[in-house]
Amino acid sequence: MLNFRHVKYFVATANLGQVSRAARELSISQSAITSAIKELEAEIGGRLFVRTAQGMELTDTGRRFLAASHRIMASVEEALHPADTAEEVAGSLTIGASYTVLGYFLPQHLERLERRYPNLRIHIHELTREMIEDNLITGRLDMAVVLTSNISNPELTTETLIGSQRRLWVPAGHRLLDLDSVGLQDVAEHPYIMLTVDEAAHWTTRYWSASPFRPNVRLRTSSIEAVRSTVANGQGVTILSDMVYRPWSLEGRRIETIIMRERVPAMDVGLAWRQGVELTPAMRLFRTHFSDVYQTPQSRMPR
Repeated sequence: MLNFRHVKYFVATANLGQVSRAARELSISQSAITSAIKELEAEIGGRLFVRTAQGMELTDTGRRFLAASHRIMASVEEALHPADTAEEVAGSLTIGASYTVLGYFLPQHLERLERRYPNLRIHIHELTREMIEDNLITGRLDMAVVLTSNISNPELTTETLIGSQRRLWVPAGHRLLDLDSVGLQDVAEHPYIMLTVDEAAHWTTRYWSASPFRPNVRLRTSSIEAVRSTVANGQGVTILSDMVYRPWSLEGRRIETIIMRERVPAMDVGLAWRQGVELTPAMRLFRTHFSDVYQTPQSRMPR
């Protein structure tokens, strides 16, 4: 029977990408996690992960179940903290967020926080990474929800919540779907759609530069929906994260994903605040909400 332990172990493995890392984070054996995942797959009737050289990759079923699991974790967290206690929390928070985070990660959390803590006022500002860093350091922002993989300022502390795997996006019926294994060499033979928002182009160039191949860039755009539609209509392919993936374009055309043969770095999402600052009760609450939902925060000071 499905229980909370199954969900907790699955979320940790999905967020960290490796059974060994999840076991260390939860202070349990790897075999306990492996058994729980097998039991969960048997209950669901489908595979949740594919083992690769890089670790555990979510299947389409796994991605859908991960979204549901985060809702389960949030509901459990709410149940463990009575409403009368929540109503005592008051104050205000000024939060910065980048375009991608604000569009594809933060809204569901803001809704839960607003419902649970009606006396907590959260002010959100969409800013670039550079502006977020500057506003955190100068105290104009209390905290930020950011792509932590983009943060390198030594004056900030970051806490990564999830690593969103990057995969190849192709239109339905694309010939790359017929290959047993797809690498950057194969992708280089097709027109490439380059996303530029939130330094996506920088990260794309970075992992391509580690190979002898280069993308055949057909279009550069800051619009995720433009990328989605262009790929779905057969005008090119791209490599983007699961967080922004949707299986259908606005025109109702299907987009498929492929796990890359090479290691493509995940897009890390998490929190940031000024190093050494004393967290207010509202800031601690905000941080605790996310750590309870995602279970495996990883704090670090950027180098």
